[in-house]
Amino acid sequence: MGSFSVWHWCIVLVIVMLVFGTKKLRNAGNDLGGAVRGFKEGMKDSNDANIGRP
Repeated sequence: MGSFSVWHWCIVLVIVMLVFGTKKLRNAGNDLGGAVRGFKEGMKDSNDANIGRP
């Protein structure tokens, strides 16, 4: 009852791909990537705004 092996994760991945389809997974990946990119830009802007302050 320990952790899952590589084969368990492969089976889970195949089932997820069958249920959702590759197009929906690709769109979700693009959305997630855009959100991470936006978060990084926001953090960079926040740090740039606080540089001049003591």
